[in-house]
Order: sequence, then C-alpha cells, then structure tokens
Amino acid sequence: MSQQENQKPKATEPEVVEQSLYAKHKKVYARETAGKFNSLRWFFVFLTQVIFYVGPWLQWNGRQALLFNLDERKFYMFDLVLWPQDVIYLSVILLLSAFGLFLFTAVAGRLFCGYACPQTVYTEIFMWIENKLEGDRNARIKLDQAPMSGRKFRIKASKFALWGALSFWTGITFVGYFMPMRELMHDLLTLTISGWSAFWVFFYSAFCFLQAGFMREQVCKYMCPYARFQGVMFDPDTLIVTYDAARGENRGPRRKSDDAKAKGLGDCVDCKVCVQVCPTGIDIRNGLQYECIGCGLCIDACNEIMDKMEYPRGLIRYATENSVGKNYTSQQMLRHVMRPRIMLYTGILLVISAIFVYSLTTRIPMRVDVLRDRGVMSREVGDGLTENVYLLHIMNMQDTERTFSVKPEGLEGIRMDGQDTFTVQALQNMTQPINVRVPSGEGKPGANPINFIIVDTQNPDIRRDEKSTFIQPN
Repeated sequence: MSQQENQKPKATEPEVVEQSLYAKHKKVYARETAGKFNSLRWFFVFLTQVIFYVGPWLQWNGRQALLFNLDERKFYMFDLVLWPQDVIYLSVILLLSAFGLFLFTAVAGRLFCGYACPQTVYTEIFMWIENKLEGDRNARIKLDQAPMSGRKFRIKASKFALWGALSFWTGITFVGYFMPMRELMHDLLTLTISGWSAFWVFFYSAFCFLQAGFMREQVCKYMCPYARFQGVMFDPDTLIVTYDAARGENRGPRRKSDDAKAKGLGDCVDCKVCVQVCPTGIDIRNGLQYECIGCGLCIDACNEIMDKMEYPRGLIRYATENSVGKNYTSQQMLRHVMRPRIMLYTGILLVISAIFVYSLTTRIPMRVDVLRDRGVMSREVGDGLTENVYLLHIMNMQDTERTFSVKPEGLEGIRMDGQDTFTVQALQNMTQPINVRVPSGEGKPGANPINFIIVDTQNPDIRRDEKSTFIQPN
C-alpha cells in the first residue's frame, strides 16, 4: 500500500451547536408614529384614565359613589348598593364581561388588548414619559448603550422618579376603590395608615412600576392567558391586522422613481418601520402571531411610507383572512363578518343584558326574615288570647332612613301586640322581637299558616310577604 493511500483524510466529526430552550430577551425600543389608530389609542388612554382616577372621588348622597367596601361587605355603585346576598348580580356582570369579550374578539380580534387593557394603557403612558425625557428611538438606544455619566444618571433618575410618582398615585387610586378614598388620603397625609392599607398601596404601586416600566410586552407575550387562548376565538372572517402579501411581495428597497414591477418588487419597501413601531416587537409581515395586540400602529406607520412612495394605502390594514385571500370588497368583507357566530353571541349578550336590567330595576331594596322564637313555642295570655313570639329581621338596602309597617294576616282576629312600625337606618340591619296574638279558638291545634306583610310607609310599592306559622296549643 502506498504512502498516499495511508494518508487518507479522516472523517470530520459533526459540529455540535448548543441551543437554549429560552431566547434571550431583547428590549423593544418602540418608535413613535402618528395616524388615526394612534389617535384612537390615545383617546382610550385618556378616557380610561379619567374614569379610573376620578371615580373614587365622586360623591353620591354624602358617600363615595363607587366603593367596593370589603370591610362592610357592601358594593356601592351610585344609587345601587349590592350586599353579600346580591352576589348573583356580580356573577351576571362577570358573565356579561366574558360574553362581551368573546363577541369583540370574534368580530375584530384583540381590540381590548390594543386599546383598553390596563397593561397596554400604562405601558403607553410610561413610554410617553420615556420618550419625552430620553428622546426618540435612536436616542434611547444610544443612551442605553452609553456608559454611565452624569447626564445619563440625571435622565434615568428623572424618568424613574416620574414613573414612581405615577405608580404611587395609581396604587392609591386603586386601593381607594376598596376603602373610602378620603379616609385613605387622610391616613396617608397624617402617616396613620394601617398596615394592610399601606401594604396594598405599595404593592400595587410596585406592581404598576414593574409591569409598565420594565416588563411591558413580556406581560402580553408570556403572562397574559388571553393571548394564549385568543386563537380559538378567531376564524377566517375575524377582522385582524393583516399584511397583504400578494401585493407586498417581493420586498425590497428602492427609490421613489424606480419601476418596482420591472425589478420584480411588490409594494413593501422593507423599511421595517412596521416592526419598529410595534409595542411587542413583532413583524406583522410574518402573518398572524399571538403576540399581536391589534393596536394598529403598524398600519399608521405603513400608510405613512406608502404616502411618501405614492403607493396606495392599505398594504397593512384591518382585514379578514378570507377577504385578503379571496379579494373581497369592503362591503363583502363586512357582510361575512356578521356571521351566525356573531349573531349568536350578540343574541345571548342582549338577552342576558335585558334580564339583568329588568332584575335591577324591579329589585326590592329590602330583605326580611321572620323567624319563630324557638324558646317560646306558644303561650296563653289574658282575655282568651294565644301569643307567639317571632324575631323580625329587616335589612334596609337603601342609603336613606326608612320606616316599615308590619301586619300579620291569615287568622281571624290576629294582631300585633305593641309596636307595629319600625325605623331602620340607611344601609343597616334591624332585629326586633315581635309578639303576635290570636283568639284561642281560632285555627286548629298545632301549626297554622300565617303571613307577615312588611311595607315601606314612604313607598308602598316596596313590600314583602313572609310566610310563617302560628302555634295554637292542644
């Protein structure tokens, strides 16, 4: 065997490439843009925050108008006061919210996420503060990459101070929905706030600071369950933010004066502005992704580029999968959006809403219980009368003092012994023993059915009938 044959090259071993199960987080530097969807987004930011920050300060009949008082176990919503016995109403409100969310998602995707979700709203506010102090996207990238200096420290410290102040006020406001706001502010200003109240204020302040200031899109991508199950509520006729690949491909840069068709290019100039403005950092051109919150900022950014290139708008737009694939007109697309599934959701929502409103408007703002006194079954008193003792329990569910009259019925000659009208303070309970007398010869020995009629003397329409029994001795 020759020497050349002995020197055959050895087989090379395959290169081992290590891959991590977790991708390293890359900070998203969202670029500012302008357009109708950005304006609409800021409209909802202002609307939701005005409602949130003003709500705990509103007064109604001398009390806080919106208060979910867990200590008193009462929920105040203007003239409506819900007690623990009214938990069914809270359940219906949650049910309506769920069906509303399903309906809006089936019609137009993650509108709630893009425009009204607290995570989205506060992230937008925090990013606005950041942009004002640190500059535009490129300036923020350069600032973060630069070594620490006096200027960088001042800018970062100012940003964190404003974030902290906003977070602290947000925490106070949130807790103010669960304990009287004016009492909370008095305790804060006098440094007499209780341990639990202080804990929740600082907890929610830190929660807001962390999630809106640092975690941002990571909450939407990794923590929010809604982002995960949204796919089962979408179908090919759901309105979503869509990239028209048939029109946009092939992508490529070009000058405005270039003939794109001659170069085999579509309308997408591959400027990546749609990626730069996205608050979750995705590329919508890659198709529908669960990280997309449907905010529409990429539409505004792309339309601006199309205007500069003198191309038609709508390369990225709100559309349905079917409308893009089958070239529907706008009217055809809207007709397909109103499909049986949407009609079913809408019908269920309207029926539940109608029942809920009817139940609230016909709700009797009082509760009554009449219980027999088990210690005294029956006793004979003078003048040939038999007496039974009951415990009358009246709950005044209105925020004004009310007087109620009590009258027993069901046996001949039945009457109250002593007081038959009772005053109950606003939003209070009253328990009072009452004596009822019946001629000894009336009824049969043993239990006899009777009724107690309880009527609001100021409003006779507020009335309750309570069944009970009267015991005649053998």
